Amino acid sequence: MKNENIKISNAWICQISDESINPIFGDIVIEDGKIASIIEHDSSNHLSASDDNTIDAGGRVVTIPLVNFHDHIYSRLAKGMPISGDMSDFQNILKSLWWKLDLNLDLEMVKASTQMAVLESIRNGVTYIFDHHTSPNNTEGSLSTIADIIGNTGLRGVLCFETSDRNGEESSQASIEENQNFFLNHTSENIKSLFGIHASFTVEDNTLKQVSDFIQNNDVGVHVHLAEDKSDNEMSIKQFGKNPIERFNEFGLLNNKSILTHGIHLTESDYKILKSSGAALAYNLDSNLNNSVGLPNFKMVSESTTVLVGTDGMHANIARSFKQLFLQLRHSGFSFDDAFGFMIRSYFNQHKFAKQFFEDFPSLNVGDRADLIIWDYIPPTPFNNENFWGHYLYGVIERPVKTVIQNGNILMRDFSLVNIDETDIASKIFDQGNKLFNKFGK
Repeated sequence: MKNENIKISNAWICQISDESINPIFGDIVIEDGKIASIIEHDSSNHLSASDDNTIDAGGRVVTIPLVNFHDHIYSRLAKGMPISGDMSDFQNILKSLWWKLDLNLDLEMVKASTQMAVLESIRNGVTYIFDHHTSPNNTEGSLSTIADIIGNTGLRGVLCFETSDRNGEESSQASIEENQNFFLNHTSENIKSLFGIHASFTVEDNTLKQVSDFIQNNDVGVHVHLAEDKSDNEMSIKQFGKNPIERFNEFGLLNNKSILTHGIHLTESDYKILKSSGAALAYNLDSNLNNSVGLPNFKMVSESTTVLVGTDGMHANIARSFKQLFLQLRHSGFSFDDAFGFMIRSYFNQHKFAKQFFEDFPSLNVGDRADLIIWDYIPPTPFNNENFWGHYLYGVIERPVKTVIQNGNILMRDFSLVNIDETDIASKIFDQGNKLFNKFGK
């Protein structure tokens, strides 16, 4: 994509510095994909101008883009599927919906799912996606299919394929090879890789050994479901004599690039392993509520543990997931001060974690890569370093994203996607969704 020269005027620019947000009012000049300069001026002095290369923010808030640290792009066509099986508990939800759906996916459906996820993500200000993919009957080339669409749209992604033994040895080996091949041959400046694993109860020791050997030799982390439901722990103990995180730790799978998703049913000793491992914990609370699998014990999470936020493929609105975390903290008995402290740590945890994969992940400072979003929010009261988080949690993320700029290119302007034919894409998505619907119902 060709970088544009753009000026954003009259914006509250929420710069990151030393784990603090410092809003300043002024203009942002973008040249060659980077923030060339920031011109600070009084917020009452709106010098309005609007043309192809100038965006008048009109006093709205500009932040860095959002990151979805646990998505399931392959789930996008699941809406309205004719589910006929038992959905009474987590294991039956897997069998009646997700493990049936993923077996029916072909690469054209994967492509359509990715197109849908990309459009939803841009509209929600999400330009970085950590995805956890599976399509067991069409494994080879699936990650490249996803990567091409994400990359061509201008977004960035960290991809992996779900390794599992539940579909037999041949399928398991194919998933291992897809992870290895993608990491070694298909990563780039904008597309990175983790090693995907489903969950402890679907992965045998010999498979974990193969994964361990690879990540030890290639400095890569794992992206895995952890203690999402009580059954994960119960089945893991029955089959292997250990809790899931104990198994992963013994195989050397946990490092500071690893993402452990959900982490609802962790014991006190599990939290100690999590803390010492350096691995990140990614919450997906909308999904947990939907599946009725419980909620985490937030008070057992160490302040030094990296806490991330994902959507588990339910939607692309990571701002809603972030707010859900805050509300669940309050519901769990956290004071306002403690809940805000937890959220602030999480916000900067996410910033640091993303920079491990993309060194140029922005902070909205001069010289940074020009990735940013303009929210449809004009602060109704003074806006500064001291009250930023009150504005952010109760104002900014309650409003839609108005404009999205990635690497200096406008992806969405005034709620309208740029250089994307939504009608054509919607037609292709429906064709593949209809095909999946018919296959699923048989």
